[in-house]
Amino acid sequence: MRYLVAGLIATSMVLFMPQSQAAESSITIAVFTKNATNPAYAAFRLAADQVGQSEGVQIKHYVPKQPDNVNEQKAMVEEALKTRPDVVVFIPVDDVAMVDSVKKLNDAEIPIVLATNPLPGRFVTYVGADDFDIGYREARYLFDKLGGKGQIVILEGKAGAPTSRERLRGYQKALHETPGIQVLASAPGNYQQADGKRVMAGFLKDFPQIDALLSANDSMALGALEALKEANRTTTVVSINGILPAVKEIEAGNILASVDFNMFKIGCAATLAAVRYLHRQPLPDKVMLPAEIIDKSNYKTWLEPVEQRKCPDWAGAVQ
Repeated sequence: MRYLVAGLIATSMVLFMPQSQAAESSITIAVFTKNATNPAYAAFRLAADQVGQSEGVQIKHYVPKQPDNVNEQKAMVEEALKTRPDVVVFIPVDDVAMVDSVKKLNDAEIPIVLATNPLPGRFVTYVGADDFDIGYREARYLFDKLGGKGQIVILEGKAGAPTSRERLRGYQKALHETPGIQVLASAPGNYQQADGKRVMAGFLKDFPQIDALLSANDSMALGALEALKEANRTTTVVSINGILPAVKEIEAGNILASVDFNMFKIGCAATLAAVRYLHRQPLPDKVMLPAEIIDKSNYKTWLEPVEQRKCPDWAGAVQ
């Protein structure tokens, strides 16, 4: 009898579970990121998983095996169209090539939270940062430290990526304002550490004097540091992202500064936005997270490993 009563109680608890809680257990959010090689996207996925666990929703990741591969991401969208997740959190590998895939998701009435890279389509909201302003602030910081004069090289991001284009526009504005800065060379390092090392090694062979490196992300800057070490050369390095390995290089004095393009916090905000949409809670059309210069004066804040960080609530995420 005791076991029968316990069973009846357990059954009644399931039957009378609030509808929202019962529904959430079957909710799936599909999270599309660009690659498995850039620590910034790993941080984004960790944030999505953390929100999924705290909110009781399933997170399914779609990550191209080949970094930033358009065909792979298109195939993954086709897979999502068949499985029909409740919401898609989407970082496109290319803002032109992926427009048709976004249209297919729109036509299928699958809601999308767009993150980091804007492109045409219908979206629940957009979560990102101002890459033009990030590039401009990074370059101005460097040029001011150089006293407005010097010979520099630039490691660009992936050709065609909107983040790369916007950061380069920011660089160009700062260069226009600082005529004493000479650009010796500028080339894409594809946001990858190995490519950053390869391109920087070429710069070092071509130019006996390089006063500074302006890098469009931390991964390329870390690769450039490897090339500098192998060539027994040094130069002033600034970059973007604020990933832990780069912050440790700031601590060691090998990188002057990085601009905090906080992919962990963007991942928190984007996934929380997806949950809020499903709960029919209000969302702004756009969430633009502020960026901050990380240097010797404040780097300790960013030394906490991303695995130990906690997503803020919605109010904290969108500040």
